[in-house]
Amino acid sequence: MTLVSKTFELYGKTYTLESGELAKQATGATLVKQGDTTALVTVVVSKERKNYDFFPLTVDFNEKMYAAGRIPGGYLKREGRPSEKATLTARMIDRPIRPSFPDGFRNEVQIVATSLVADQKNPIDVICTMGASLALTVGGVPFEGPLACVRIGRNKETGEFIVNPTYEERENSDLDLELAGTRDFISMVEAGAEEVTEDDMLAAMQFGQEAIGAFCDAQLAFIEEWERVNGPIQPKEYVLDQPVPEVEERIFAHYDEMYAALSDADKLSRIAHVEELKERIRAEFTEEEQLTWEREIPVNLKKLEKKAMRTMVVETGERVDGRAADEIRPIMVKDSYLPLVHGSGLFQRGQTQVLSVLSLGMLSEGQRLDTIEPVEGKRYMHQYNFPPFCTGETGRIGAPKRREIGHGNLAERALLPVLPDETEFPYAIRVVSEVMESNGSSSMASTCASCLALMDGGVPLKRPVSGIAMGLIQEEGKTVVLSDIQGIEDFLGDMDFKVTGTERGITALQMDNKATGLTFDILKTALEQAKAGRAFILGKMLDVIPGPREQLRSSAPRIETVTVPVAKIRDIIGKGGDTIRSIQDETGATINVEQDGTVVVGGVGEAADMAIARIKEIIREPEVGEVFDGRVVTVEKFGAFVRLFGDKDGLLHISRVAEGRVERVEDVLNVGDEVKVKVIEVDEKGKVSLDRIDKPKAPEGSGSEGGFKGNRERRERGDRPGRPRREHGDRPRRTPGDNGGRAPRRHHEG
Repeated sequence: MTLVSKTFELYGKTYTLESGELAKQATGATLVKQGDTTALVTVVVSKERKNYDFFPLTVDFNEKMYAAGRIPGGYLKREGRPSEKATLTARMIDRPIRPSFPDGFRNEVQIVATSLVADQKNPIDVICTMGASLALTVGGVPFEGPLACVRIGRNKETGEFIVNPTYEERENSDLDLELAGTRDFISMVEAGAEEVTEDDMLAAMQFGQEAIGAFCDAQLAFIEEWERVNGPIQPKEYVLDQPVPEVEERIFAHYDEMYAALSDADKLSRIAHVEELKERIRAEFTEEEQLTWEREIPVNLKKLEKKAMRTMVVETGERVDGRAADEIRPIMVKDSYLPLVHGSGLFQRGQTQVLSVLSLGMLSEGQRLDTIEPVEGKRYMHQYNFPPFCTGETGRIGAPKRREIGHGNLAERALLPVLPDETEFPYAIRVVSEVMESNGSSSMASTCASCLALMDGGVPLKRPVSGIAMGLIQEEGKTVVLSDIQGIEDFLGDMDFKVTGTERGITALQMDNKATGLTFDILKTALEQAKAGRAFILGKMLDVIPGPREQLRSSAPRIETVTVPVAKIRDIIGKGGDTIRSIQDETGATINVEQDGTVVVGGVGEAADMAIARIKEIIREPEVGEVFDGRVVTVEKFGAFVRLFGDKDGLLHISRVAEGRVERVEDVLNVGDEVKVKVIEVDEKGKVSLDRIDKPKAPEGSGSEGGFKGNRERRERGDRPGRPRREHGDRPRRTPGDNGGRAPRRHHEG
């Protein structure tokens, strides 16, 4: 095997595809680059078929911190469980790859994408799908490829679409659209947007489809070079599950019964009827036949259910719960569902019910991100929980699964564009969506419930957001677009298309498509139908809570921002942090001080006001002319120090403590005395000089006893006792050398 490397440019970016040097024992391996960002994508297919009735595909994204020149955090200093971004990247690879494998493929497939270099300019996620596609092709694995994934941004100023934008370009984009598929059809879409219109979103998707085709052509060019160097790729043979006509015939004989069992609006009742029928059908097979066809029987039972449900929709226009194609299930909305929490909302649509709860905190409580991307953290966190009881089942409750992380991310992207910025609302925001019941569209219900919780909590959203899940049935040459799909329509349908937005436009979008016949005309119909559905749902929400409440809940922390001179930061913090700790302990508030002088104070009730008052006292500077009722804290010979406010003192000089001369300050003022003073000077170093208002008269005798010489009563020179005053004329005149009769001075000899 010889190394093959091919570099090409597309849409202003440079890419490189390589294979033949690394991980040669894998079924297929590819090195893929955008700029200097580099990922190794490997594919391994097991030699044995698994006895499963599903396709056993596993996709992992191995996020290595050395790719960004960083050391992992934590005690062990090595990579641990995948980050949320790593999980989302693995899902981005999985979703277009999974439907591309042939039906009946039962060999285990593992795709591992490993980050080798993250240049902090080009994202690594979208190029991994192209790497997986090329690794499958080089490995001779049968799938409908080549595939590619692209990200489409849109410049806010020019409106120009950008393919695979850099991190910097994404900052100036109002659209973040990821879509994957082949040259002919789109199989996966994920998007966040700043209220983009349906027409603009559709145009971006069409542009993205063209870009996918260009990257597929680049892979074909690489394969051509590969085969020229290393010879033709030999397709590997894998045994597929083949339909058994006898099993299919015996099971499909119960089509009418399955059709009748599905015609039940209640989910649990319908499931019970369907399972009862399936058990009766299984019982018609002998034990020996059940062992022989242990995979074929459940596969055909699923096919029977799928066929009956889809035929019902396209032939009668009626769904299993009796609704029309564009009809939305009954909606129930409740705000302020829980006491004491910072905000809550309950949203129910049919048999899908979600309770979302809001928590507000200091910006310092936002999530810190330890990833290879140039992002340190985020202030808005949306988390989605799907416990087993919501579907009437038992199961393990623990760390969130990939699906839960993906649904939480979708709801987060849906609401992020309408949140106020940090300067307007300096809070970290966490919303948790608890799915209480589920029968489809739980991620959209969590979006609606979370919007309710945010408005209930007084978060000043720009506009409210609602969401809806659309579906698609293509059967017997007919196409039906469904609004507000339920679980069975998601599981047995051709498309799951979730759309969220405001009255102005789309904020998030997610699509998984299994139908190769999905056209842009069908997508346009789905977007228009989703817009009408979103408006209907939003109307139901606004009937209960018309907008964000004017004030936060009393249980929520009130966060205020104060700007102080940088030179005063040390005074607020104090020696070893003593001052700031004492303020927090005494008031119950939380204080964060930034290097630029921004002080963020948060607390419940009056805690924030009390802490801010203390901070203002510390940074306050007296002004000339201000009058204070102070307290004497120290007495010195030259005057008294008076506490004006906080820890700020001023000097009241001894000459200004009373009218008249004062020998000792203690004759007039003592420590603890209250005194009214006026600021007469503040020097460059901040030292304050004071004058006393309403000075008392100096005590009698205070100016004649002890104290400074300058205050003693001066005597006239002529009144001094002692030797008589000698006139100048009486002094004898000296001649040079005359020492006045004194003995000569003695000098030390050298």
